[in-house]
Amino acid sequence: MDFSERVIVSTDWVTYLLVACFVLFALSKYFYPKRFHEFSMLPLSNQYFFVHGKDDELNHPFNIMLFVVQIICVSIFVFLLFKVFNPSEVQKNEWLFLQICTAYSVFVLIKFSFEKIVGSIFSLDVLINNYLYQKLSYRNFLGILLFFANLFFLYIFPPSTSALLIFSSVVLSLNAIALLYSYRKNGKTILGNFFYFILYLCALEIAPYIILYKTFFKGILF
Repeated sequence: MDFSERVIVSTDWVTYLLVACFVLFALSKYFYPKRFHEFSMLPLSNQYFFVHGKDDELNHPFNIMLFVVQIICVSIFVFLLFKVFNPSEVQKNEWLFLQICTAYSVFVLIKFSFEKIVGSIFSLDVLINNYLYQKLSYRNFLGILLFFANLFFLYIFPPSTSALLIFSSVVLSLNAIALLYSYRKNGKTILGNFFYFILYLCALEIAPYIILYKTFFKGILF
């Protein structure tokens, strides 16, 4: 009888990270109960944006806690993609999750900084801050959705290629809908500066994701 070595990759650290996310949810709800309730109603109501986001509150502790959750949950989900589509990379690279987490964090922060700089150059600080606040809020909400998806794929239903691709498509579609909503809300400003909007869209919304895919995420499938 031939025996083959079975390599088992421990994912106990994922459990600790998801527990940390749950703690951050609890802290945000405990210290900012009204704000958390308004945030939880984000898909159904715009009250959260009417009450918050008028001032530059991007560095509010509530946003920071949920942003940390977003980074962790997105990174875990991408790790699951690697685990299904490129398991050999998971086995040979013990630092893969940290690399994913670092790459995503740096990407988001650099993109955010460039958008702030563009807003300052064209004297659109208020408009850009409101737009960034809306985008951050929607993506933090998607982070919560990814939190439950990670729980489901890790502890209930083992992830398959089709399930991960379908869920990824849903998340990307929801993200696109959120962006379109923000553009529609600022429709008059966009129409008045349509040329600059197209430049912004190509340079800061489309090109970064193409670069990210070619340099990093393309390794998932190839």
